Amino acid sequence: MDRAWKRSGIAMIAMIAGLAAAEAGSLKIESWRNDDADIWNSKIIPAFNKHYPDIKVEFAPLAPKEYNAALNARLTGGTAGDIIACRPFDASLDLFNKHQLDSVNDLKGMDNFSDVAKSAWTTDDGKTTFCVPMASVIHGFIYNEDAFKKIGAEPPKTMAEFHAILDKLKADGTYTPIVLGTADQWEAATMGFQNIGPNYWDGEKGRLALIAGKEKFTDPQYVDVFKELATWAPYMGNGYQAQTYPDSQNLFSLGKGAIYPAGSWDISTFRSQAKFPMGAFPPPLPAGDKDCYISDHTDIAMGVNSASKNKEDAKKFLEWLTTPEFATLYANALPGFFPLSKDAVKIDDDLAATMVGWRKDCKSTIRNSYQILSRGTPNLENELWNVSAQVINGAETPEAAGKQLQDGLDKWYKPDMK
Repeated sequence: MDRAWKRSGIAMIAMIAGLAAAEAGSLKIESWRNDDADIWNSKIIPAFNKHYPDIKVEFAPLAPKEYNAALNARLTGGTAGDIIACRPFDASLDLFNKHQLDSVNDLKGMDNFSDVAKSAWTTDDGKTTFCVPMASVIHGFIYNEDAFKKIGAEPPKTMAEFHAILDKLKADGTYTPIVLGTADQWEAATMGFQNIGPNYWDGEKGRLALIAGKEKFTDPQYVDVFKELATWAPYMGNGYQAQTYPDSQNLFSLGKGAIYPAGSWDISTFRSQAKFPMGAFPPPLPAGDKDCYISDHTDIAMGVNSASKNKEDAKKFLEWLTTPEFATLYANALPGFFPLSKDAVKIDDDLAATMVGWRKDCKSTIRNSYQILSRGTPNLENELWNVSAQVINGAETPEAAGKQLQDGLDKWYKPDMK
């Protein structure tokens, strides 16, 4: 009887140990990047598994628009993955403050990132970093070189030149001049407002002035951005109001459009689908002799779910993200995602190399809704999605859009005016 009990006890212990081992060898990654799943599954995860063959990694993305709400629900319900893709600044800071992300201060390899690179995932006091920086993305315009050749156009440097090209494209009728839809809303803000806006509000100067309360969305430099967006509608083709983000990607990839207001992350999609030569140009300058600015946005990082049951393997994965091997792989497997580590990385894709080359001539900034200003209700980022789309749709005036944003901020945000 004792022997039987011992045997059953040993069997139970072995079973528990086996379950623990199985659990310890499995990781799930949450992400809003649902258009690069193939890259993760075919390149990134296999590269990691060369070092850690016993750790099974599942990449489980959601649509960008659904990610924040779904992730919050999963974290609250205890069903979220082990590794969390971290949006920059406030959305991820909120997760850390709710004890849903662990500190990565002591993670091996974190000294491979500058304080600036880590700033989007560091507490306000600068003491704690909670996600490993992966990449920034740059905004601008990708264009169909065949379309420009047909009308004899060169990449525009000013908004006046930009509109002259749009008029020629519309008159020619072969291509939809601007490939952008407003159905999902976020593109109107991200690839519209935040793309061209830094040239109007002078990049970091304007962004920090908004945080300080020294500038408002009702000021001319912000209203003027909406005025420019309002002029795009006649060039966006029939039915753009029902056009989703994947629809826009498909239309441009099929060669039906001329100019695509872009995030650099779109490059990998177009490389795999488009059969025509492409170029890129930075946001054209508005009237007047001004410096140029680009949205060079700290975009994505990875953190450890505080409730993960497999933190040791999760940390191994995050440590691998700090290496030159990953930086080089990521930059070239996903052209348009630019590494934030200190390692020098050669970018092979000429379109991605063109966009990152704008850093030499233009000053970099980040989206002005991401740091501090989206912590309250109404959420500024979500408000920007809505008003940018409504301005393009003609349902809201540029002045009303600026007022709606500022009124929303004033309901909860009290800047330190010292």
